[in-house]
Amino acid sequence: MVMLCFLLDLRTLSPPLLRDLKQSLLQLANFYAISSPRGHKSTAKSKSLLDKIGLCYVFRNRISCSTDMKVAYRPSGSFSLRDFHHAVNNLPTDAFLPELNNNITISCSDAHLEAVLSDKVLYSWGGDNEDVGRKVIVISSCLVENLDSLAKKTLMDAADKCVSVDFVLMEQMSNGVGAFSESINNFVKNICDLENCSFRNHLPDAKVLCTLVKQWLNDLRDEAEELQGRLKFKRNILGSLNQICCNLIPSFNPIIDEFEPCQVCRCHGYPLDDEHGKKMMKSTCPVTGNELGTLDLVANSLKVGNQTVLLMPSFHYYEKLQNVTAPVDFNVIERTNLGSLSEGLIVGTPFVVVPSTSNELDDTDQTELNNQVFQGLCSALHSLDQGLVCSSRCNTETMRETPFQCYYILLPTNNGVMLLRRLAGSEEVIPIADVSRSLDFTEAKDIRESVKASLLEIEVKDYNPIPHERGFHQKLTVLVKESLHFGSLPTKSEELPPEPTSTQVITLNESGPLKQSTGILAFKEEIPQLDLKSGQDKITARITEEWEQLVVNEIPNIKSPTCVSTQKLDNLVILPLESNKLLDEKTSRILERLEIPRKLKAKVASPVITSSSTPVDACMLTKKPLIPFQPTQNSVIGSVASQPMKPNFQRLKRKK
Repeated sequence: MVMLCFLLDLRTLSPPLLRDLKQSLLQLANFYAISSPRGHKSTAKSKSLLDKIGLCYVFRNRISCSTDMKVAYRPSGSFSLRDFHHAVNNLPTDAFLPELNNNITISCSDAHLEAVLSDKVLYSWGGDNEDVGRKVIVISSCLVENLDSLAKKTLMDAADKCVSVDFVLMEQMSNGVGAFSESINNFVKNICDLENCSFRNHLPDAKVLCTLVKQWLNDLRDEAEELQGRLKFKRNILGSLNQICCNLIPSFNPIIDEFEPCQVCRCHGYPLDDEHGKKMMKSTCPVTGNELGTLDLVANSLKVGNQTVLLMPSFHYYEKLQNVTAPVDFNVIERTNLGSLSEGLIVGTPFVVVPSTSNELDDTDQTELNNQVFQGLCSALHSLDQGLVCSSRCNTETMRETPFQCYYILLPTNNGVMLLRRLAGSEEVIPIADVSRSLDFTEAKDIRESVKASLLEIEVKDYNPIPHERGFHQKLTVLVKESLHFGSLPTKSEELPPEPTSTQVITLNESGPLKQSTGILAFKEEIPQLDLKSGQDKITARITEEWEQLVVNEIPNIKSPTCVSTQKLDNLVILPLESNKLLDEKTSRILERLEIPRKLKAKVASPVITSSSTPVDACMLTKKPLIPFQPTQNSVIGSVASQPMKPNFQRLKRKK
């Protein structure tokens, strides 16, 4: 985490250069406003963004004719995007001195480094947070003369406080090349012994300014430890070395797709949502927790990223973006050579593009013509080794419209289809450091040859994804097998109304659970184990109560057949009953309820005739009544006797 302090020498910056620098500073603030902490060590989510940008400038006072330094924006607490924009837009535009345009150097005292590197300015920013580093970025079109003893002491004290100073020189095209180079060499010699100082000179064009903004943004962002990796080889790549250590740096930084409307509390300006971004049910202040009334809310606000809120006027209306509706328009901008396209700029999910066969092309001739034109385009691009750069208002990653442009590359193939890949925009590109400048290729020639020889020993193949499985299927199969050792859980019943055409089946299997079935509804109820010490009366009362609830209190539907398999009937548990015990009143009611009405005895005893020409349901051939009857000699499949089997309820004998 680094706090940046920009020191602009407005005396040396021409109006066109100052205009471009102001846009670069505004761009930096906008990107910082939507930034989020990166890295695996980022933990707590703050409601506001830490203010880490300061802005100072040097100008000539027209009244006293002296050179002064003024603080335009002082970081304090939470970052205010509106206040920073206001400070940058109000930088003096008449501070440029044309007489300095031909000068190469300026006085060291006029740079006001001592005023910035003091307790009143830089050292008072950031509080007592020792984790916050500080960097001063001096931007000028003139070099500082030889550093005097006071300036060197100031810079050395800054080094003790972990403050770095970066001198950025914007070269003027009118200056002589020879004299300018000599002055640069002299200045570099003056600061070479100061480890906290650096120097860079640039031509002030759009590409350079964009690169500087990305570098400054990387300094502002909360960076955790870099992700480190190792390339491990099966054989030694050089001598006894079989691995190469490296750092992994992202090349793409996605931006937001929209600004979300929100409500904020008027007291602190915080949005009324929870840590997951969901709107809270009650209007309470996120800081104090106090309930908020209508006048305590600012309803017309916009959320920029996760930690920045803009209060909008009442007349502002922002329409929430909708999902994309077909067809999606991709506007062709230009052709590009695929050989010059960096792979780091291609991001997102690839889409296979084939000619359309939708109903929009009703005419068969139009469909055929569309197909032929598509094949011709693919073939032409493939022969030229080129692709088409397109723009769209659709983000294919989220399938939503966006107010910002999204760029895509249409890549041809040799099999008649094309691939659509998203391209990173200028705001999303992260500069890649050029590490080749620090290497001495003359000394590393022998190493390169040895590494190349070892590399040629590695087997070369065309990549085929079939043998390169990630192992999802195997891993999940192992987990399921381990889960089976846990055992089965009781099935949860669904509260559905009983169907009028179904009857209930009660089975008591050998394992003990009671199962009730109503066609599509099934659930199990565990019967507690019988305790012989609890007494015979308790057991009989329990069983009688269940039969009374399931049989006596139920209103049967005689029109619904019941399908009971023979296996379930065999598993029916019949408790033996002592012959000398009289049936109580409740058991008699159960038997009366199980008795088949006399009018239905003849129908029940009649055989079921099936025809070979009519298909018969397999379940209908095995349907039997709830309590099996004794079959007669003249009955066929489905016939039963007229007398029901009486259930026996035995009282278990007490062990002696």
